[in-house]
This record gives sequence, C-alpha cells and structure tokens, in this order.
Amino acid sequence: MRIPPIRFPAGLALALALPLAPLAAAAETAAPPATITITGEASTEAVPDLATLSIGVTTVGETAAAALDGNSAAMQAVIDRLKAAGIEDRDLQTTGLSVNPNWDNSKSSSYNGEISGYTASNILTVRIRALGGLGQILDAAVADGANTLNGLSFGLADPRPAMDEARKAAVLDARGKAELIAAAAGVSLGRVMSISEGGGYGAPIPMYKAETAMAAVPVQQGEVSYSASVTIVYEIAP
Repeated sequence: MRIPPIRFPAGLALALALPLAPLAAAAETAAPPATITITGEASTEAVPDLATLSIGVTTVGETAAAALDGNSAAMQAVIDRLKAAGIEDRDLQTTGLSVNPNWDNSKSSSYNGEISGYTASNILTVRIRALGGLGQILDAAVADGANTLNGLSFGLADPRPAMDEARKAAVLDARGKAELIAAAAGVSLGRVMSISEGGGYGAPIPMYKAETAMAAVPVQQGEVSYSASVTIVYEIAP
C-alpha cells in the first residue's frame, strides 16, 4: 500500500524555516576575533636595605664528639657576638649542620682506608637590617671563630613596592610595543582580551652602581633590580 506524503500547512513550513536563518548568521560571526599578543618587560632599581649573610664554623677533632663540641663552642661565640651587635633572634637561622669522618687511605691497604679524625660544620644564615654595621659584623664574626663564608647577598626587606613598579612599567612596555606593531600593520588596537604575568622576577639582581665602603671588611652594597614580565592579548579593532 502506498503511503501518501505528509503535507504541512504553508504557515507551519515557513515557521520551521525561519529559525534556520539566525543560526546560519551566528555560524558566520562565530569566528574568533583577530588579536595581537605581546610581552612587556621592565625592571626597577633600588638601594638595598637588607643583607643576607651565610657564615659557618668548621672544626676538626679526633672524635666526632670532640669535633662537634669545639664547633659548638666556636659557633656560640659567633652567635653571641652577632646578638651583641643588634642582630635579632628572628634573623638568625641554622641552615646546615654536619659531622663527617676524615678518611686516610695512605695508612691502610683496605679499600675504605682509616678514619683519621672528624670534621664538624655548622652554617648560619644571618639577615642584617642595619647595613651601616655590616663590615664590623663580618669582622667580628670571623674574629670569634667563623672560618667559612658561603655568600653575601643584598635585597629589600619589603620588595613588593619595587616589584609593583616593575609590573606597571611592564604593562606600559607591552602597550607601547602593541601600538607600534598595530600601526606598522595598518590596524588599530581594540580591547584587552587577557593579561598574564610571567615568572622569574622574584630574586633581586645585583646592580653594582652605588658603592658603600664600610669599616673593617670593605663591602659594596650597590643596587638591586627587580624585573617583571607580562603578556597581553589585544583585540584588533574592526
């Protein structure tokens, strides 16, 4: 048996066809906007107000206990001198402590050799906020038994303002680059689509510009530089 075709009223067929037109138009306008992606970089310099010093005491003894006892006495003298110079407890931190045997392979034919004593090492990290007395502190610490200097670095006690200035300058740098590229391409910048901040700006970079000669141990504190990086995506104006 032949099934007759289904016929819809003319008005209903027109109503079903009309919604297809907006869908087709939406498909044509769904293409993502043209954009320019640019990275801006900047840095800001400041005179440091904080020094971080890593000093230590290394001693040798016939036994592990003797090496550690001698080391502890020398380190305590260093700590007492630092505190007398105005260093607070919060700015003193033990960051390394070890006792190791000293092997002498010349006295034995065995593979491991013989123990000829022990070496004790104690490392102290010191934050110095009054940089005017840094030279005297270094001199006093060495005089009281510190015989290891692992490093000295400068920074800011509160680096946030310097880093914020670098961030703002990085945004302006990105804007200037984007405007230059847009003008060269014969287009105009539109709205900002996204902004992301790059990493690697936390550590201060020494800038040996200003010099400060302190009494006792001569020290140049210079300047420190904090860097920032931002990536901005601009829409190209239609």
